[in-house]
Amino acid sequence: MNPTRLAPLAFALALPILAAEPATSPFQPTVESKAASPGSAPEGMVWISGGEFSMGSNSADDSLCHVAGVTRDAQPIHRVAVDGFWMDKTVVTNAQFAKFVAATGYKTIAEIAPTKEEFPTAPPENLFAGSIVFSPPAGPVDLDDYLEWWRYIKGADWQHPEGPQSNIAGRDNYPVVQVSYVDAAAYAKWAGKRLPTEAEWEFAARGGLSGQTYAWGNELKPGGKWMANIYEGKFPMKDSGEDGFVGLAPVAQFPPNGYGLYDMAGNTWQWTSDWYRPDTYASQKTAGEITRNPHGPEAPFDPDEPAEKKRVQRGGSFLCSDQYCSRYMVGTRGKGEQSTGSNHIGFRCVMAPPPVDGDKTR
Repeated sequence: MNPTRLAPLAFALALPILAAEPATSPFQPTVESKAASPGSAPEGMVWISGGEFSMGSNSADDSLCHVAGVTRDAQPIHRVAVDGFWMDKTVVTNAQFAKFVAATGYKTIAEIAPTKEEFPTAPPENLFAGSIVFSPPAGPVDLDDYLEWWRYIKGADWQHPEGPQSNIAGRDNYPVVQVSYVDAAAYAKWAGKRLPTEAEWEFAARGGLSGQTYAWGNELKPGGKWMANIYEGKFPMKDSGEDGFVGLAPVAQFPPNGYGLYDMAGNTWQWTSDWYRPDTYASQKTAGEITRNPHGPEAPFDPDEPAEKKRVQRGGSFLCSDQYCSRYMVGTRGKGEQSTGSNHIGFRCVMAPPPVDGDKTR
């Protein structure tokens, strides 16, 4: 086991029921810019016109979760404006990532064995290529110890997401996983795109709604219908698959949000370009009435693991459980060390239109 790669895990928390909104909501209406697309949308992308919205999560939602503190780093709710951009309709798939690898010969971090120079105190037998894999235990475990259900597996990578015995044959339309932030950024650059900022991601995920708990509204199962691939059953031992899937699902198996984007909650976490700090929103709130096109802090800091360089992740995954966690709520945040992947982390890309009238800020 490689403890350095195993330590910086960011996980999702899930929500059982909805509490009523307080009489005075901290959320203001979303004001969409309605800017027309500057041209035809690139293949597989949709135009997000941008605008102003209330970003973050209501502290009242924290009481709905079995684990306290889910919304702590997503406060205070603050007003943000983003310019228009194109966004991938789905997370990047195995088929798309395979084209990138075939064209470039790229090797993901999980496929490269760590060196003694990188980890001078690690035993030689721990210096092997691999990645982190969800490994459900046989019986009940202490939910305060995530090592009970995660293992660092030799030979786990994007082509072998659960370890060397697994493969992606017949899974072209599944999200590519076991990709670190570094790998995702390399793909985005090759594709002529980039990873979204956290603000862009949340604006897009809300789909024009304001202050709703989920990307689709305020009910977890409107009309009794599942809207995302999350974890049902007894976490972490048995996913009952009530939503139609046990583990990872192909992309676009649930209805899109108001902007035509699929899987903005559940299935896989999604990398953003922002460094993670728990006080980011407090800094943005004091910077002015409206924060425009924020790109996150200049440097990362996680007080739980100060030495780790973490990026913000969004959206939750198929491991979100009402018995453990709930960060598929649209305003909440995840985090992950930028060189670490797992079999529940993926990504999608965005593309900004070219600058207009000499504007060099994009």
